[in-house]
Amino acid sequence: MLGRMLIGFTAALLLLTAPARAYWEYGHGTVAAIAYNQVRGDTRRAIDDLLRQGALLETPDCPVTTIEEASVWADCIKPMERFSYASSWHYQNVDVCKPFDLEAPCRDGHCVSAQVDRNARLLADVKVPVRERLMALAFLVHFVGDLHQPMHAGDHQDLGGNRVAANYGLVGGRANLHSIWDGWLAERAISSPPSDAAGLLGKLSAAQKAAIAAGSTEQWSREMWAKAREQAYGTLVDDPCGTQPAVRPTLTEADIQSLIPRVRENVLAGGLRLAHLLDDALGPDHKAPAQKR
Repeated sequence: MLGRMLIGFTAALLLLTAPARAYWEYGHGTVAAIAYNQVRGDTRRAIDDLLRQGALLETPDCPVTTIEEASVWADCIKPMERFSYASSWHYQNVDVCKPFDLEAPCRDGHCVSAQVDRNARLLADVKVPVRERLMALAFLVHFVGDLHQPMHAGDHQDLGGNRVAANYGLVGGRANLHSIWDGWLAERAISSPPSDAAGLLGKLSAAQKAAIAAGSTEQWSREMWAKAREQAYGTLVDDPCGTQPAVRPTLTEADIQSLIPRVRENVLAGGLRLAHLLDDALGPDHKAPAQKR
């Protein structure tokens, strides 16, 4: 009996301390759910028509039967060698301690904002084969989510905060700045009442939603890059561009409380902007970002 109790305690402890995958399952799914809720009816039908062709992707272990499943498809396929070309598309290492510049990080289109634009164009092009348009839809839904997690939009030569060891309250171990924003903090923010897509949307007016959704991928990149410095690095250390602290920094409960509304704003923006891109690409005019890098 004691042995079984110890095993159960150990399992529970591991669940509490293991790096959470919450944002980019729960978070990506929430961005996608917001978008699906906000798109026009004809756009929603077009999305569903494409998702019904999921077998064309030949990734049975990574299904796309719903937009929430599609939102994590790009992460699910990472171990597959035939998709190894896409590994650099999930982020952009734009240094938060230098002037904002996408040219070098996005050279040859290998960054998240360039791939948002590229996949929106592919999705909008009705001459592209259905399989490729479905793949573009899955990539687009995921990459818009990635772009709105600040540690995918800015860094300080530290792999998007992966090299910045940090504690999330009492959670230490291998925790770092990136995993905190990808997991624990995101899960806490999105699940705080009012939670999920409906809770994040709240009672925003149509005008407020339109204002949030406006802008270009480059403008959204600049916004999230600034938030990487101000919200992510800035909350954890006094000077993000100064000497690294000698003692492992901790994101305190007070810090977490201050960041919850900001993280929720980022997720909401991702969902509304994704809806805007989907309405454009799948609408009668099949509009898509024209800029190429």
